[in-house]
Amino acid sequence: MMAAQESLLAGIDPAEVQSLVDGRHGDPFAILGPHAHGEGGIVRAFLPGASAVELLSRETGERLAFLESVHPAGLFAGHVERFAAYRFRIHWPEAIQETEDPYSFGLLLGELDLHLIAQGTHYRLSHVLGATAMTCHGVPGVRFAVWAPNATRVSVVGDFNAWDGRRHPMRRRQEAGVWELFIPRLGPGDRYKYELLGPSGQPLPQKADPVARAAEAAPGTASIVARSEPFRWTDEGWLAQRAERQGGSAPISIYEIHAGSWMRDTEDGNRSLDWSELSERLIPYVAEMGFTHIELLPIMEHPFGGSWGYQPLGLFAPTGRYGTPEDFASFVDRCHAANIGVILDWVPAHFPTDVFGLAQFDGTALYEHQDPREGFHQDWNTLIYNLGRNEVKGFLIASALDWLERFHVDALRVDAVASMLYRDYSRKAGEWIPNRYGGRENLEAVEFFKHLNSIVPQRCPGVVTLAEESTAWPGVTKPVEEGGLGFTYKWNMGWMHDTLHYMEQDPVYRSYNHGAFTFGMVYAYTERFVLPLSHDEVVHGKGSLLRKMPGDEWQRFANLRAYLGYMWAHPGKKLLFMGCEIAQVTEWNHDAQVSWELLDDPRHAGMQRLVRDLNRIYQDEPALHATDFDPNAFAWAVVEDAANSVFAMLRTAPDGSSVILAVSNMTPVPRYGYRIGVPKAGTWQEILNTDALGYGGSNVGNGDSVATEEVPAHGKDVSVQLVLPPLATVLFRLG
Repeated sequence: MMAAQESLLAGIDPAEVQSLVDGRHGDPFAILGPHAHGEGGIVRAFLPGASAVELLSRETGERLAFLESVHPAGLFAGHVERFAAYRFRIHWPEAIQETEDPYSFGLLLGELDLHLIAQGTHYRLSHVLGATAMTCHGVPGVRFAVWAPNATRVSVVGDFNAWDGRRHPMRRRQEAGVWELFIPRLGPGDRYKYELLGPSGQPLPQKADPVARAAEAAPGTASIVARSEPFRWTDEGWLAQRAERQGGSAPISIYEIHAGSWMRDTEDGNRSLDWSELSERLIPYVAEMGFTHIELLPIMEHPFGGSWGYQPLGLFAPTGRYGTPEDFASFVDRCHAANIGVILDWVPAHFPTDVFGLAQFDGTALYEHQDPREGFHQDWNTLIYNLGRNEVKGFLIASALDWLERFHVDALRVDAVASMLYRDYSRKAGEWIPNRYGGRENLEAVEFFKHLNSIVPQRCPGVVTLAEESTAWPGVTKPVEEGGLGFTYKWNMGWMHDTLHYMEQDPVYRSYNHGAFTFGMVYAYTERFVLPLSHDEVVHGKGSLLRKMPGDEWQRFANLRAYLGYMWAHPGKKLLFMGCEIAQVTEWNHDAQVSWELLDDPRHAGMQRLVRDLNRIYQDEPALHATDFDPNAFAWAVVEDAANSVFAMLRTAPDGSSVILAVSNMTPVPRYGYRIGVPKAGTWQEILNTDALGYGGSNVGNGDSVATEEVPAHGKDVSVQLVLPPLATVLFRLG
C-alpha cells in the first residue's frame, strides 16, 4: 500500500504535498488533475472530508478507476490506463456528488487577453476577469479570473465549498499576474469571494471580486456570479437619435435622484423601491415633468449606504439594493422608450478602505498608491487609485465602458475631478508629492481623462461625459486633440455658488451683491456648462433650497420661483435635484423619501407646476437651448440696475426667428412702467411669469403681451414698458 501511494505521488516533494493540503501551494495544477505517468497517467484530487472517489468516463459513465487516499487530509490519486474526459463520483459522509474536475481543464485566458490586461487596454475587462458563466469543453460552469500579481496563492471560495480556501486554489498566469480557474457545475446566482495569501504567505481577509458583475445586497459583501446572456434591448430608435438628443444644441434638463430615497414604500417597512417599481413610478413622473434625463447618484455596489454611492467598491456591479443587473437594464430600456436619457455618477477618484475590498488587495498597494501623500484622501478617509499603473487605469476605463456598453447608459458624470487633477488637493505643504516637473498638476490624471474621453466616443457613439470640476482648470470641455481634457460638459459650480449666495441675501442687501448674479456670464463660454442645483446643496446642514431663501413664507416661495425662472433662462444645460421641484422644506435625508405630501399645499404644487412649465418652454424655444454655447446669441438687456435688483437677458434662436427676453425683479417691490430696450419692434408675448396665480404668486403681470414703442432705451431704438412682479422672473417672446 505504501509503495502504491508513493508511486501515485512520484516526483512530488512531500513538502509540496503538505503545502497543498495546508492551503499554501501557489501552483495546484502541478499536483492536481491528470498527469502523464508511464504508459497511462495519474489523476489526483484534493477533496477534504470525502470518504471515497471514483473516476467515471464523462462520455459513457463507466468507472475508469478508484482514487486512493494518499494523504489523510483528503488527497486522492489513482492510475488510469488511458486519458479520457472524466468526472468524479465523490462519496461524502451524507451524499454522493458527481462533478467534473476543475484541474482537468487547460489554460482559460488567451495570450492576447493577458497582454491587453497588462497593458491596461483591455476594454472588455468584465468578459475576461471576474466570474463568467460559460460552457468549457461541453461542461457548464464558471470561469473565475482575478488580477493579483503579488499574491502567493489565490483561491475561489463560496457556498459551494464551505468558504474553504484549500479546496479551489487557482492557476497563476505569470505574464499578467492573473489567476484563473474553471469550476464546473456552478452558475449564475452563486456567491463567491477570493481568498489570498500575500507576498510573504500571510493570509488576507477574503476579498470581493473587483470585476464582479453582480453583488450581494448590503450588508452582505459577497460577489455573485452574473448571468452571461445579453439583455434583450428594444431601444434601437433611441440610440440612433442619442447624439442629437445630447448635443450642445439640444435641450438637456436633468432630474438628479438618489434611487433609494426618491420614493419609499411606507407600507412595507419604509423600504426603497426596486428598479421595476421605479420604472413604473419614476419614469412617468420625469416624462410628465418634462425632464430630458435622469441622473442617478452612484449605483455601483458600495458597502455604506450613507456614502450615497460615492464610496463604491464594485465598479462593474449595480448595487444589489434595488434588484438584479437585468432589472437595471430593463429600467434603462424603459427610460429610453419614454425618450429619457440615463446619466450615471461614476467615481474613479477614490475607494473605501473596507478590508474585503480593493485595499491592499494582494497584500500590497495594488490599486492604490503606496505613499499616503499620494494614496490617501484626508477629506474622505479613502484610498486614491494609482493612475500611473497601466492595469489600474485600464480597470477604471473598462468600468466606464462596461456601463455604457452593457447597460446602454447615455452619459457618465465623473465625480470629484478636481481632487484628481491636483496633487495638493486639500493638502498642506509637505503633505503632497510634486509631479516630475515639480508642479502640483497630476499628470497621470490628465492623461487618464484624455484617454477616457478619447475612447468613449469611439466605442459608444452619442454618449457624453460630464465633469464635476470645481476649479478653473483650463479646457475641461475642450477636445483632446486641441489639448483639452475632452469632457462634453462641465458642472458650473461657480455659477451655483455665486447665484445661491446672492439669493440667500435679504433683498435689502442684494444691490451690494449685484455682480454675483451676473458674474457667471463673464466666463460662460469658456466651457460647455451645466447649471447644477444638486444634492450637495441640500445636505449637511445647508438646508433645502426653499429654506435658503430669505423673508416670510410667501417671499421664500417667490424667491425660489424667481431663481428657477432665471436659471432656466440663463445659458447652460439644467440640473435639479429631486424634491427641489416641489420646494422641499427639509434638507435631503437619504433614509427617507421626498416629502410628496407637500403637494397637498397649493404653494408646493404651484412650484411643481412651474418647473414642469419651465421645462416645456425650455424644450419648445430654441432660443433657450440651441445657442447655449454661442456668445453671439446672448446679450444683457439690463445688467447694471443694482439699485432695483433687476436683470434682463436676451436669448436669440439660431436662425434669428425668435428672441426671448427674460426679466428678473429680485426685490419684493413691484415695478410699474419699467422700460427696457429691445432689439426688434413688435409684440412681445408674455410666455411665463413666475408670479402667476397658478404657481402661488400674486398674479401681477403684463397680460398676454406688450408692444414696443419707439422710445430709445439701453442703446436700442425701440423699447417695451413692463410691469415687473415682485420677486419674479418673466419671459417674453418675439417671433
